[in-house]
Amino acid sequence: MNRMIVMWLSVLLVPLEASQPVATAMDDPLNLLLIMADDVGFECFSSYGSEEYKTPRIDALGQQGIRFTNTHSTPLCTPTRVNLMSGKSNVFNYQDFGVYPHGEPTFANHFKKHGYRTAVAGKWQLQSRQLGNGITPGEAGFEAWCLWNIPGGARERYWEPSFIQNGKLLDLPPDSFGPDVMTDFLIDFMAEKSDTPFVAYYPMILVHDPFVPTPASKGGTRADKVKRVPRQLKQNYVDMVAYMDKCVGRLVDALEASGQRDKTLVIFTGDNGTNAMLTSELHGMTVKGGKGYTHDYGTHVPLVVNLPGRVPPGQINKDLIAFSDFFPTIVEAAGLPASDVQDGDGWSFWPQCLGQRGHKREWIYGYYFPRPYAAMLDNKYSHYEVRSARDKRYKLYGNGDLYDTINDVMEKTPLPADNADAEQNAARGKLQGALDAYPKKGQAIRHDEVSRERKAGYQKRSNY
Repeated sequence: MNRMIVMWLSVLLVPLEASQPVATAMDDPLNLLLIMADDVGFECFSSYGSEEYKTPRIDALGQQGIRFTNTHSTPLCTPTRVNLMSGKSNVFNYQDFGVYPHGEPTFANHFKKHGYRTAVAGKWQLQSRQLGNGITPGEAGFEAWCLWNIPGGARERYWEPSFIQNGKLLDLPPDSFGPDVMTDFLIDFMAEKSDTPFVAYYPMILVHDPFVPTPASKGGTRADKVKRVPRQLKQNYVDMVAYMDKCVGRLVDALEASGQRDKTLVIFTGDNGTNAMLTSELHGMTVKGGKGYTHDYGTHVPLVVNLPGRVPPGQINKDLIAFSDFFPTIVEAAGLPASDVQDGDGWSFWPQCLGQRGHKREWIYGYYFPRPYAAMLDNKYSHYEVRSARDKRYKLYGNGDLYDTINDVMEKTPLPADNADAEQNAARGKLQGALDAYPKKGQAIRHDEVSRERKAGYQKRSNY
């Protein structure tokens, strides 16, 4: 039995691109609009059951396409961005917070190589000022960009924002609202050279804190909002979620207006769970935001995929989806030649989008060590090194703790290792095999330089 598990894992870990026949290019090349919101879990969308938040435009994309209900990111922004853009688990290439590993290819590099126009707008956070490493948007394969959290800009992202556009600091009117600037940039980009296919990547600045009133918030003048006249934190967040939805709708409307809607694949997801300062009501339960934590409220994010005429409407899919899966999925959807991603462990979910069975993951592997060289403080963002494997119900950590993620979402009580429950024992064996198929330590982490304080800190937590 163990030999069979090892053989199955060795097949699973071969990058999908290398194991599939090369797809032929489409007669009418496909555009891609990939949107990833910042700090918003699945519980903040009306299509996922929320009655507090209104997200009609995103809901419509799912209703007219496919909505996935079991998508899991890493618990924090930079690790998820590296995972998504490179198509491989963080254990292989994650270096430090705010850094994309220099020399690692991205999906934009691949699409650009095959004649696509490429642009990115939103939050970069992949080129550290302090550490002096990471990559520029150009090195990542983007020909045009309008970005926040990149060297050359300043702190503000919402009112009176400071953005770098194609290498230059923008001179914006004083009442500019950052998300509008980013959305306008992508609308203009998508309308250019409409005979050439494009990739537009939108790692949104919404809905990360600070929680501010939006231009659509009720009460107060625009000048009041620029000055951040105090309002209730939760109401501001609700308004920001609604404005995020509005920005998505504007992009879709622009595609309609330019005649490109039917040949543009639109994907919407989130980078991690909701800010832990916030609670939301869902199905009669109070959900505390889980950003920064490895339990489900930190990793369970929305995912909708829409392409009129090709992705059948009204689909709801429960398959496990990992962020390594995005790279091979968009490559297959576009009909491009396969990308050779070293250590790539993503699997395309494009067949599921088309209404087919596709490859169904038995598990997702997770690795999380967001700030490896920071002192281990009592701070969830200075997390200890942890690895895990999960299926739709159970999650096993490297220290042997197994949790029932349905009945114990917050992972408060590990299941006994010596119990007689056949289902739990089978899950433990399967998930241990998954853990054993990956390195036990991050391959890009200089473990000899991890601070003495941090080592002491995470060893006290059982050194997962």
